[in-house]
Amino acid sequence: MGQAGSTVARPELAALGAWIDETPDAELRRRQQSAEATFRQLGITFAVYGDSDASERIIPFDIVPRVFLADEWARLSAGLVQRVEAINAFLVDIYGERKILDAGVLPPDLIFGNAQFRPEIAGIRPPHDIWAHICGIDLVRTGPDDFFVLEDNARTPSGVSYMLENREAMLRLCPELFRDFRVAAVDSYPDRLLETMKSVAPEGVAAPVCVVLTPGHYNSAYYEHSFLADSMGVELVEAADLVVDDDVVWMRTIAGRVKVDVIYRRIDDDYLDPLVFRPDSMLGVPGLIAAYAAGNVALINAPGNGIADDKAIYSYMPEIVRFYSGGEAKLPNVETWRCREPQALKYVLDNLKDVVVKLVDGSGGYGMLVGPTATKAEIETFRAALIAKPHRYIAQPTLALSTVPTLADAGLAPRHVDFRPFVLTGSKGVQVVPGGLTRVALKEGSLVVNSSQGGGTKDSFVLMDNGAARGQRQSQGQSQALRPELPLHHLPEEANGRPPPAGAE
Repeated sequence: MGQAGSTVARPELAALGAWIDETPDAELRRRQQSAEATFRQLGITFAVYGDSDASERIIPFDIVPRVFLADEWARLSAGLVQRVEAINAFLVDIYGERKILDAGVLPPDLIFGNAQFRPEIAGIRPPHDIWAHICGIDLVRTGPDDFFVLEDNARTPSGVSYMLENREAMLRLCPELFRDFRVAAVDSYPDRLLETMKSVAPEGVAAPVCVVLTPGHYNSAYYEHSFLADSMGVELVEAADLVVDDDVVWMRTIAGRVKVDVIYRRIDDDYLDPLVFRPDSMLGVPGLIAAYAAGNVALINAPGNGIADDKAIYSYMPEIVRFYSGGEAKLPNVETWRCREPQALKYVLDNLKDVVVKLVDGSGGYGMLVGPTATKAEIETFRAALIAKPHRYIAQPTLALSTVPTLADAGLAPRHVDFRPFVLTGSKGVQVVPGGLTRVALKEGSLVVNSSQGGGTKDSFVLMDNGAARGQRQSQGQSQALRPELPLHHLPEEANGRPPPAGAE
């Protein structure tokens, strides 16, 4: 809530400060426990692969919301729209004319040597030329007006079900906050998603049939798959429920076969179609890519768009945005050193104790070095890895990342957060959902918001005006928001179709 090093709430959030100060600690804990009990009853869990104690857990929920003022949200939204439009233009281009390579903006080997580039689908144009229908852009904040993009998630960004369930819990348990603040609603997300899906159906389909394709109930995000299908009123299917006949996708039902027009797939490219990608996949649908190439089905998100997730590509996003939009990026990247470049590698090797080093295709805090908290042995291990395969790594500085008040064991305390807003792109344009998933490192001193490593979630309030328009409450105390200068890790995307590393969501 406050600026870096501050312990004072912003004036616009006086009502939240008053609510925190006036609500007894025991009552806050009662409400939080009630929310988590409801989540457990509903089966809102994630899988922990390789955990012998429990295969399913709830993600801890924190009762104190994070708040975005209307004007700062407007600035964020403009930056998110610009970035997602550039991501789509980039994907259209590299699987088509490749003008950005001809212009020398990116080195060609960064594309063609990338495991996420799919030559199998080069030349295929998705309906309406939209590749990234659903994006989750991870953001961090370092000052009152300083937001940075931590990474772009364009494959299967997870977490929207927690955004919706967190809001439902807050409406039920803390209705007074919604009287004090005019909070933008997020419960329209399933309708927005379904509208987006229908809008990108193949040409000439008047009443498109949409489905959600899941790898099954063993997947870490299965709850979200079923939640979204149920919320949209569409079928949740597995590969065995679908068959491709003459380049048309059909769904098997007890009443016979039904033609499918749009598939929101939560399965990675590798496992999507055994005739094109991994032949040993039992989770994919044989012939699906042929139906897609024929223009008979839309796949959300489009196969091959995972290259926009790559951290080496991320490092070029300012140039990518400039190339396709003609303007500077409204949301800057975190400064990034590409270790494939000799001068950058030298700098990183000389400063390993002060930087964060990441695999370009890594996620979830695994395969990375956090210099300020690493042991000498860990630093030397990474030094050898960097020297051996520098192209596999990027590095970033540590940042003075924001914290928000969080209900800890000893009472309210500052904890690190990041934020994932969700952006939908359909044939009618780009829309930013007025909310998102705030992920919080609940353990004192922890830098990891990953749910299986002690992280939790909060509701994210986007105000419709800059202040408590409905309430006249005055803060009688001070919020405990601080911004320790330490790096923040983030949740990975779900591992679709295969067990992720231990601890991944």
